[in-house]
Amino acid sequence: MKKSILISAFTIAFIILSSTDVCAQKFDGLDKSPMDIASYPSIHDDSNTQIKIVYSRPQLKGRSLSKLIPNDKIWRTGANEASEITFYKDVKFGGKAVKQGTYSLATIPGEKEWTIILNSAVNAWGAYSYKESNDVARIKIPVSHEKKSLEAFSIAFQKTDKGVNMFLAWDTLRIVVPIVN
Repeated sequence: MKKSILISAFTIAFIILSSTDVCAQKFDGLDKSPMDIASYPSIHDDSNTQIKIVYSRPQLKGRSLSKLIPNDKIWRTGANEASEITFYKDVKFGGKAVKQGTYSLATIPGEKEWTIILNSAVNAWGAYSYKESNDVARIKIPVSHEKKSLEAFSIAFQKTDKGVNMFLAWDTLRIVVPIVN
């Protein structure tokens, strides 16, 4: 009887130990640029969201901004999937009328100004399938710089008298896009 209890205990222990390996998940290749959401008003402050953007936040990690996002080349405005912005009502995006809906957000960096683009193609990886013919709005926005550097690319919104400003920031670069609701 002692032998059978010992064998049973050994068998149970073996099954438990070997089954944890079978059930264990491996999380190789997690995104190095985590996904984030910015909204106006903030989801934390108000459930009546008017604008929401889903994007991934690349990090500098000692690299130069000019190598990560070279001037005069289309950029997905983040990392991984193309950034997507949703307007829950019609707006004026940098002075251009834009209908309620979801759009991809692309940019073309420049030394003194950036081209900010709303494109009707969504669910895209990066800007590899970008087609100018799908552009809904293109605006030019001047670039400014601040002393404080941001390690991660970031997007934020701030209320104004006429609507809201969308801020794009990375390293010392700052872009302010006016949105009128």
